Amino acid sequence: MQLSREDLLEAYRRMRLIREFEDAVHEEFAAGNIPGFVHLYAGEEASAVGMCMHLDDRDRIASTHRGHGHCIAKGCDTRAMMLEIFGKREGLCAGKGGSMHIADLEKGMMGANGIVGGGPPLICGAALAAKTLGTGGVAVAFVGDGGSNQGTTLESYNLAKVWNLPAIFVIEDNGYAESTASSWSVGGSQTGRAAGFGMPGTEVDGFDFFAVWEAAREAVERARAGQGPSLLHVRLSRYYGHFEGDACTYRAADEVERIKAEKDPLLLFRRRVGEAGLLEPEDLDAIDRQAREQIAACVRDAKGAAYPGEADLTTDVYASY
Repeated sequence: MQLSREDLLEAYRRMRLIREFEDAVHEEFAAGNIPGFVHLYAGEEASAVGMCMHLDDRDRIASTHRGHGHCIAKGCDTRAMMLEIFGKREGLCAGKGGSMHIADLEKGMMGANGIVGGGPPLICGAALAAKTLGTGGVAVAFVGDGGSNQGTTLESYNLAKVWNLPAIFVIEDNGYAESTASSWSVGGSQTGRAAGFGMPGTEVDGFDFFAVWEAAREAVERARAGQGPSLLHVRLSRYYGHFEGDACTYRAADEVERIKAEKDPLLLFRRRVGEAGLLEPEDLDAIDRQAREQIAACVRDAKGAAYPGEADLTTDVYASY
């Protein structure tokens, strides 16, 4: 399976949209325009996009508190997302979910999650449904290095293996669970844990879109072929703090700037496709401009949109089938 020119352009477009979206949310939150709390995904774009390029609407993903990037990679509408984060009635969840509970079931995005380690059990259910109904769908849980230590995650590994589910566990190891270094807090290796449950585990350079894309391809093909669950340990870095307002005193003074200069996933992508003669710089520059304009329009619409009213308080209380 090869990436076409259209695939490459789409991959870069999704990564650039994530970066522009997160940078805009960072600015608007600092200006006091966004209620609640936000956790930003900037710097981790290659992981979400490298995986979700293999998925479609029949597939399900479960996210973390750091979920905006997963939403965009899965195809969620950026305008509706921005309105949701601003708490507006036209938002993706009618302004009631906000950043940490953003979801779009029509796109297979089961939701960001304020519960650490909350996603893996959810995707076991989604994967069981896909297997039972014979849809060919797969279910993917994005989990942080902190969430990888939760009992819910390890129990989900076991359940996925015992039931031979089309499930994929993506451990996005950005080096820190809040302020605790994963090099100190994670016993053993993530791929060793996968082996302990009898499923394949792959170490992946999360700064390299192509490395993630290839590892994800193998995992998705295994799952669709009925060969059971897989784990990807994706090493990457977040550019902003654990939360907006985090002073990041636990990181070296030049750590983020050095990573941006040497390993930024968008810059590495541009360099790789340019050196291979696959895309022209003008093509990527055009995407940069379009993404900036698109996200700027999302922010303008969000600022001007209406909040939920009193009558909205009693809606969306019960699910209907």
